[in-house]
Amino acid sequence: MTPDFSIVIPAHNEAAALGALLPELRRLHPGCELIVVSDGSADDTPGIAEQCGARVVSLPVCMGNGAAVKAGARAAVHETIIFMDGDGQHAPADVQRLLAGLEGGYLMAVGARNGKSQASVFRLLANRFYNILASWITGQRIADLTSGFRAVRTQRLREFLHLLPNGFSYPTTITMAFLRAGYPVRYVPITAAPRVGRSHIRPLRDGVRFALIIFRIGTLYSPLKIFFPISATLFLLGMANYLYTYITAARFTNMSAMLLLSALFVFLIGLVSEQITALIYQRRN
Repeated sequence: MTPDFSIVIPAHNEAAALGALLPELRRLHPGCELIVVSDGSADDTPGIAEQCGARVVSLPVCMGNGAAVKAGARAAVHETIIFMDGDGQHAPADVQRLLAGLEGGYLMAVGARNGKSQASVFRLLANRFYNILASWITGQRIADLTSGFRAVRTQRLREFLHLLPNGFSYPTTITMAFLRAGYPVRYVPITAAPRVGRSHIRPLRDGVRFALIIFRIGTLYSPLKIFFPISATLFLLGMANYLYTYITAARFTNMSAMLLLSALFVFLIGLVSEQITALIYQRRN
């Protein structure tokens, strides 16, 4: 029987890793639709993919990992898509485990990496922080928010393609989108190998991006959970400053007014954001 799933691999200059990855995928999963999205690759990524029997979708310039994922999702023809990195970190043998993770009504299964699978201590700590923050916001345990190895039902994924960014934070976005829509997500433990070649992520260059991910996590799911604590803190500071100046000088200062007004503005921004988020995730017939 022909497998009814597609494997989509976004790749930017990953010819060295694809030469070993694609034949193993073909051996273990013959007949599946195998798509390699070459994200503006300057090496022989498209040629290696074609030699290994993969369907190649080429982006003329490097648009980002998320853009490659979206291109692959649009090109896939089967009802289930497996996304995996093209750098050799994800084991082809784990594909079947992710597919099994969809059983029981789950709409997405995510390969959750253990601590030994992280590329560096910085990445380990950052990912754990993201997981804790996202779990608090959603009220559900999230084992690996940023994993790029996942199985997902194609129809449900395409509902949220317009929300996905073109950069590396697409796993965060799609996970939060699914949870916000009430779609069940399962986490399957995996061990990721060291990548082949050099990473495209640079801690200094991507430091701002990591910070923005934190806010993106909150605003994608429940903006008030981010804005309300900030508003409450400003309100308490304003009241404390007012009480102090009233007791010591019997007056209401500009600082107190500024803090209280800031608290009001932040709360209103969070309230409006909450309404916008609800509209974004409203199901369309």
